Parts: sequence; structure tokens; C-alpha cells
Amino acid sequence: MRFSNTTRCLFWLVSTLLLTHVTGFAQTRASNQATLQITVVDPSGAAIPQAQVQILNAQGGAKKGAQKTNARGELVLHQLVSGTVQLQVSAPGFMPRTLNDVTLQPGSNQLEVRLEIAAVQEVLNVEQDKREANTDARGNAFATVLTAEQIAQLPDDPDEFEAAIRNMAGPGATFRVNGFRGGHLPPKSQIREIRFRMNPYAAENHDAAMIGVDIYTKPGLENWHGSLNAGFRDEALNARNAFVPFRAPEQNRRFGIELGGPLWRKHTSAFLSADGVNAYDSSALLAALPTGTLADAVRRPLRTLNLAARVEHMLNKTHALRGEYQRNAKRQSNLGVGGFDLYERAYSSNATEHIARLADSGALGKKLFNEFRFQSRWQTVALDSLSHAQTIQVLNAFTRGGAQVSSDRRVHDFDIADNLDVAFKKHALRLGVEAETGNYRSDEARNLNGTFLFSSLANFRAGKPTQYSQRSGAGQLDFNQHQLGWFVQDDWRVSKGFSLNFGVRHEWQNNLADGNNFAPRFGFAYSPFRNGKTTLRGGAGIFYDWFGADTFEQALRVNGLQQRDLIVQQPCYPNPFACGQPVQLPPSRVQTEPGLQMPYSQVASFGFERELAPNMRLMTQYRYQRGVHLLRGHNINAALPGAGRHDPTAGNITQIESSANSFNHALIVNLNWMKMGKFMFAANYVLSKSTNESDSPLSLPVNSFDLRSERGPSLMDARQRLFVLSNYTLPRGLRLGTILQASSATPYNVTTGFDNNGDSIINDRPLGTARNSARGAGRVDLSTRLSWGFGFGKAREDADGHGPQVRVLRGDGDAGGMLGSMSGLPGAQQKRYRTEFFIQATNVLNHANPAGFSGVQTSPFFGQATMALPGRRLETGLRFSF
Repeated sequence: MRFSNTTRCLFWLVSTLLLTHVTGFAQTRASNQATLQITVVDPSGAAIPQAQVQILNAQGGAKKGAQKTNARGELVLHQLVSGTVQLQVSAPGFMPRTLNDVTLQPGSNQLEVRLEIAAVQEVLNVEQDKREANTDARGNAFATVLTAEQIAQLPDDPDEFEAAIRNMAGPGATFRVNGFRGGHLPPKSQIREIRFRMNPYAAENHDAAMIGVDIYTKPGLENWHGSLNAGFRDEALNARNAFVPFRAPEQNRRFGIELGGPLWRKHTSAFLSADGVNAYDSSALLAALPTGTLADAVRRPLRTLNLAARVEHMLNKTHALRGEYQRNAKRQSNLGVGGFDLYERAYSSNATEHIARLADSGALGKKLFNEFRFQSRWQTVALDSLSHAQTIQVLNAFTRGGAQVSSDRRVHDFDIADNLDVAFKKHALRLGVEAETGNYRSDEARNLNGTFLFSSLANFRAGKPTQYSQRSGAGQLDFNQHQLGWFVQDDWRVSKGFSLNFGVRHEWQNNLADGNNFAPRFGFAYSPFRNGKTTLRGGAGIFYDWFGADTFEQALRVNGLQQRDLIVQQPCYPNPFACGQPVQLPPSRVQTEPGLQMPYSQVASFGFERELAPNMRLMTQYRYQRGVHLLRGHNINAALPGAGRHDPTAGNITQIESSANSFNHALIVNLNWMKMGKFMFAANYVLSKSTNESDSPLSLPVNSFDLRSERGPSLMDARQRLFVLSNYTLPRGLRLGTILQASSATPYNVTTGFDNNGDSIINDRPLGTARNSARGAGRVDLSTRLSWGFGFGKAREDADGHGPQVRVLRGDGDAGGMLGSMSGLPGAQQKRYRTEFFIQATNVLNHANPAGFSGVQTSPFFGQATMALPGRRLETGLRFSF
């Protein structure tokens, strides 16, 4: 019997999970004693020092004397007896909290407790059972948490690490690091937890994404600590790319250094880090030349260096001030080569980014909590071509000549935000405002020496180009863009098992005349049964989207005056003007619709969650999203058959309009299962259908007089997506992590390769063929990471005398445990020095994932894949911390 690569992949995964699961359960506990690591934080995630923690037994009797958290909001309790206990936590200015049925497993346990602002001071004790926890819109029930231990088992390569997080969150997820958007994701060793927030209808959210990813870095420590890490990958350990006849050159050398500790003990801490990559990979080149097929690989060097410094200062018992600076630099060479593009198409990119951040959060009096954020970013990106020679493009066969791009873009933007929480009775009110302003300066020149386009190899051999295009004019541009958003929302605790959240958000942008952009939101959570194991969730709302600065820049640049596009139909070759046949159009331009409106989405969803067993939860959800007033390009000066152009003095006029729509249906199923100190398993399956009417704000329709004919599948319309993440603790200090990613095929467009309707735009489709009607191939990728770690050296006592210094790993145990946290390497946490060796593999089964399908009917590769995603890659490395 023969099995496909996909079947082998799934069989290998199931076998691995069963083997490691059985191995993990075969281990026995050496002791019944437990250690509990507690972190108490406020609604923003900042530490609450001097919070009082009391542990009671199941009957309510004292099991451990009351103790207080240190300056980091942390407390470690040793020599506890495993079993079920009750936990009481309180702090001045916050609502006290009682957590029932907290299960202590033998060994290490971790728990994070969030306290809300006190609404009524007379309330001495608020008991939150499972029904209340599962319907708390600001609690952990609306979030899935990855702790530092689980994050450690994700890929070590920064790009692969970010890709894993994005695939885990799903398409369109938004990312924030310590409350800030943009910038470079911190190395995974700096991250204390990653929260996948599932409260989409909160008015504070700008984006319509169902998942918001909040990344929190580790706080300052009582003692100076640091770590060194390094990784290495080489083509000797890799598999050959499916579209390259030989093993292509590749090497990746990366490093990371971190150092953190107190500048003023219990008040001020600092954190410094540096990480970089010196690498090169290969881009597969597959081209059909007049002399035959060329298959090769081109080396692409890459260098990155990221520096960061962070200072945290406790202004008082409830206020924390954080300042941060980042410098991120990235240089790439030999971009633009690969696929159909030959060697001389190369260009380089040099990007540098500076980010300064300031944040303050804390209580204001007894009933208010405020969070303030400020960010300033300076970014420069320079592009430089290897050659500026005239370009020859034969559609989906080969492209030669220079890339003809020279660009220097500088961006300086500011972002300031403030949120205020007010609690009263059963209501938690949040008000907020966010303002962004940016200055954009660029000097860009493209296609100054012109491009010949041939529809086929036969036409190239005959010297009959279909079109010649050339851009001319000054490239300097300087403009500003401002945007403002404010909101108010209320989370209302109607009853113990029922909560409502509703609010409204308003947004404004200076480059749009449309200012009536009010977005109402509504959501609910209902736990109908006393055991709290079932929760129903739903909601609806409107979400506006900004008009991107890069799109606005094109309308300012190619306006027919500063820069203009020359198009010649049926030109001569090699001189487009050497004969009397060419048809030269007047200059073309790009403009925005006078009444351009801000795009928005109408979103509604309904789902339920069910606790199947202790530490196992199933979540399902149906979601509908309709995009309204989406941006599209429209050639408003297209030639009408038999009547010519409306404006004969102009060529194509690409008008950016807010006239497109989109539709998305999605069914989401998520299963999380965690066994403290043993394993963690998370699976996410999405069945969806996505339809829209435009691929981008500047993409033009085939028929400018019938825009409805453009409706078709979105380019991201993968009908099925599967993501599985698992971590296992094995004997003798071994840890195994696996990631399985699979998706069905995405669509691509089929075109004739000719200008059939004479509008000078080579995007015509065969008669009766819809947009994006063809499908490529599905994708399957299984990655694994095996690590071995150990500790040595006697641990130092912390400043509060709570025993050995422990890095707290935060979970969401106060919400029933979605993913929870996992104990560390046996004995490693209690040691001063810790060392880890690892080996990780991406696409470990070397499954061929074809991509780059050609949709041009005149191409020699029509209907075929022209590239493949990387084959198996192996990386080794180590980490040393102290």
C-alpha cells in the first residue's frame, strides 16, 4: 500500500504524540510536596507589590499564613501539600479576589491573579466562581495564554518564531508588545507570556480581527541576570528545494545577549538586549528562455542587528513607569531575483528603525485606573538596483534587465494613547483616546528607462512587443497624515453567569472628507449551568479601517504633473517610436475619488465553549464579516468600444474608490488540553470562505464598466486551515515541541496574456472566467524542537527572603486553565546557572509544498507551480542563562 506525503506526515505526528504522551504519564512523582509561584497584576498587566495572599484549605481553614508579594508582584510559597485549595488575594485600591478549587500538583505550579479596580470599598470579599470567571470580558476566560516555558519550545529563528505566532493566531490578527503596535518582536527569551485575546467587540479595538495578540516582556529582577544564546544552520543539514536541481547554498548564524537587574533595588530596574543574524539563503529561479529552460538558485545575503534598552520604575505602590528604546537594522541583497526574474534584476534593501516608548499605568485614587502610552518612531528604507537597464518582460516566462528602482523613504510618526478605567457597582467603564500623526518623505524613481512587455516567447522571438511603458518626472514627495480615534465602553455584570459589553468608537483621518465614522459594538457571555463548564459567547459591531499612507502616497506621486506614466501600444522594438504603427497614449495618472469614504467591516459571531475534562476545553465559533466601502482601483478613463476615451487628453486614470465589498464566513474549532508539568496540546481548525471584489487599492478591473464582474475568491481564500501545537516534558531533562501547519489551496487569477479589450491593461481573462478562479496546491509543514537542559550552582536568595530566586512563568489558572503553564527543566529553576541545548527542524518530513502557480495562458508554465516552499531545515543551538 502506498501513502501520500500528507498521510505519512499525519501518521508520524499521531505516533509521536502517542509515544511522548505514554512516556510522560509513565513518570512517577517522587514527592507530594508542591511549590506555588504567584504573580499579582493590575488590569494592564503591571505588577502589584505588597498584595496580600492567603491560602486556605478546601474547608476554608488557614493552610498558610498570609504573605505579601515583592516589588515585582511575585510570591513563591514552598512546602505546600498538593491538592485543592482556596486562594484569597487583596491589595489597597483593588477589589479582593477569592479563587476556589485551585489545584496544586506535586512539584512546581504557577499562577497569575489579576485584580480589578475597587468599585465599592465596603466589599471585603468577592468570590468568583467558574460562571463568573468564564463570563468576565476582561479576565483570562477571554484569552489563551502561552507562558515562557511554552514559548521556549517554539522555533528559535526570529522569522520562524514570528510566523508560528501568526499562524497560531490566524489571518488578520493584530500584535501589540507591552501595549504598543509596530516595531520588532522581542526575542522569545525576553517574553514572559503571549496572550491571544478573544474579545473582539471591545470598543477599544481598532481592528476587526477576532484575535488580538498581546506580548508582555519579562519585568526587572531583584538580582542581575542574563543569558547568551546562539544558533546555526547550514545547507549541509538541509534538504534540496523541489524546484532546484542541486542543494542550494544556505547558512544562518544568529546570536542573542540579554542582561537585566536592579538599578535601585525594589524601585528601578533595567534591561538590555542585542540580537543579530548573519545569514544567506537561496531564491529558486525557473525561467523559460529562447534557448531553453533555466533552473538555478541565487544566494541572498541578510544581516540584522536589533538593540533594545528598557527601564522600569515603581513611582509608588500602584504606579509603574516604563521607558524603552529600540534600534532595528536590516540589510538584504539580491532581492528581486527568483521565479522568472533573472540575475540582473537584483536590488538591495537597507532599513533602519528607531523607536522610543514611554508608558505609565496605575491606580488614581480608589476607583480609577489609568494607562498612558507614547511612542515615537523614525524609519528609513533605501532601495538600490544593481542595474537600471531597460527591462524586457515576457509574461511568466522570463524577465531581464534592471530592476530600475531607486528609493529613499523616511517616516517619522508619533502615537499617543490614554485609557481610563472607572468601576462602579456592577459596571466597569473604560474611556480612551488615541492619536497618530506621521510625516512621510520619499525620493523614488521607478522604470525611468522603460519596460517592453511581450505576451509570449513566440512574440519575443518575432520582436513584437504588446506594450511599452515608462515613468518620468520628479520623485521627491513630502506629506503628513493624521488620524484620531476615541471610544467609550461598558462591561456590565448582569448576574453571576451573564455579562454584557457594549460601547462605541469614533475615528477620523485628515486625508478623508468623511468624518461620520461611528462604530457601535455589542457583545455578551452567558454561562447557563451552575457548574460553569459551558459558556455561550456572541456579539456584533462595526470596525473602520485607515486609508494607508502608502496608497495615498501613490496618488500624490503619480498625479500626471509630478510623475506620469507613458504607455505605447503595439510599439516597435527595440525603439518603441521607430515606426509609424505605435499608438502613444497621453500621460496616465493616479487619483483619489473626491468623496472617498473610510472603509469599514460589519462583523457578527456566535460560539460556545465547553470544559470537556479538567484542563481540557473545546471552543467553537461561527463568524460573518462583510466589508463595505473597501478601496479599489477603477480606470475611469477606459476606452468605450466605438466611442473612445471620455477624456482624450489623458491616458488611464486610476481612481482609488471606496466602492468594493467583501464577504467572509468562518467556522472555528479550537481544542486546548494541558497537564501541569507533563504536556500541552492546542489545535485550531478553520473552515472558511472569503469573497471580495478587488485584490488591492490599485488593482484595476478587467471591465471598467461592469465592476460587479470582479467579484471572486480572495487571494487568501484557503478554505481549510489546521494548526496544532504540542509540548511534552520527557524524562532526564528532555523537552519535545511539535508544530503542524496545514492548509488547502489558495486561488490565483487566469489571464489571456493579451490586451483583448484595448484598454492598455494586460489583465484580461478568458471569456466566462471569473477572477481568481484557479487553485494551486495545499500546504503541509511539520516542525519539531527537541531540547535538553540542566542547571548547576547554588541559587541566590532574593531580596525578600522568599528562598531561591525563581523566574515566574505566568498562566491563567484563575480562569480554569486554557493552556496554563508547564514546569521547567527538572531542578533547573532552582539553580543559579541554566544551560539548554536544542535541535529543531522545519518541514521535518521534507514535504514538497509547490507555490507560484502561473495563470497566464501564453506562459510555458501555464497551470504549473514555478517554485516551492523550503524543504527540510535543521538548526542546532544553545542557551546559557545566569
